[in-house]
Amino acid sequence: MRTVGVEEELLLVDPDSGEPKALSAAVLARAAQDDPGQIAFQRELFGQMLEFATHPQSEMADLGAEIVRGRKEAARLADEIGCAVAALATCPLPVTPLLSAHARYEWIAGHYGIATQDQLVCGCHVHVSVESDEEGVAVLDRLRPWLPVLCALSANSPFWQGLDTGYVSFRSRVWARWPSAGPTELFGSAEHYHHRVKDMVASAVILDEAMAYFDARLSATYPTVEIRASDVCLRADTTVLVATLARALVETAARDWRAGRPPLDHSVSMLRLASWQAARSGLDQDLLDPATMRPRPAAQVLHSLLEHTGEALAASGDTPCVEEAVARLLRRGNGAREQRLLRERTGSLRDVVTECVRRTQD
Repeated sequence: MRTVGVEEELLLVDPDSGEPKALSAAVLARAAQDDPGQIAFQRELFGQMLEFATHPQSEMADLGAEIVRGRKEAARLADEIGCAVAALATCPLPVTPLLSAHARYEWIAGHYGIATQDQLVCGCHVHVSVESDEEGVAVLDRLRPWLPVLCALSANSPFWQGLDTGYVSFRSRVWARWPSAGPTELFGSAEHYHHRVKDMVASAVILDEAMAYFDARLSATYPTVEIRASDVCLRADTTVLVATLARALVETAARDWRAGRPPLDHSVSMLRLASWQAARSGLDQDLLDPATMRPRPAAQVLHSLLEHTGEALAASGDTPCVEEAVARLLRRGNGAREQRLLRERTGSLRDVVTECVRRTQD
């Protein structure tokens, strides 16, 4: 069974006002005093962000428990230095990001200018194990049309600098400003994939291989496919759903490759439209159907995803949990819907942030 690991980026905020706090260095220093065998925390581009990563897991219940544990540990460390953590993909309140002290981040800020200042956004990256780069690239070619659906499920960024953006995943629109971000063409082979990344680095527009910010890519560190299309999810159970579907998509793609079934040959321009549509309305209206690239109600597209991955979900024993989680998400809504309902009820974006601090660990 394929293993799955998750990286979640969290926002550091004042527990009372909800305003972002650039205290990641202090949180990391506090974490370094603990047992190194515990949750792994990392710095991010800005001091108002904190990332943690799970270990690879084969059972989704174990992955879910570790995500909850990581969030609670992040909250504990943050509390000890006077702040809190919120699983928000953008900050609802006005904020001036503070660059973390690191040569890499200084290069990025110098190279990309003011566009860097917009990147205080928090994503969720899912790593799924693959047997080889060749299998991994075959998977990447077959995942492409389904990644916007994962964005719609996870959407958790309706507000930006004090305003309602009209999007459910504005994070994905901000992230798309990087020159290497977004959907990719068909690669066909691991050789072509690696050649393309080397060409991108040789252009000097990006610093290195790690800046190939594709929606899904081969990990440079682990034997995994890294799926990067999702917002950080407000609730941990949504993260588990995204991770479970990601594994099922990878397994389905690998089976199709081994069976000689070719990937869908959608153009990058159509995939970009599908990504935009998912970011605009998420689960509330139509998505572009991954097979036809035509509008279709989001709930129907979700059921198509379950049908597409049905054999893989059954083989891993995940079908009942996924069906229940999808039904719950359609009833409750994703993080973007929850944030907007909180804003309607309280009239205050500060209250939205402080309540999301609680729901992050709920």
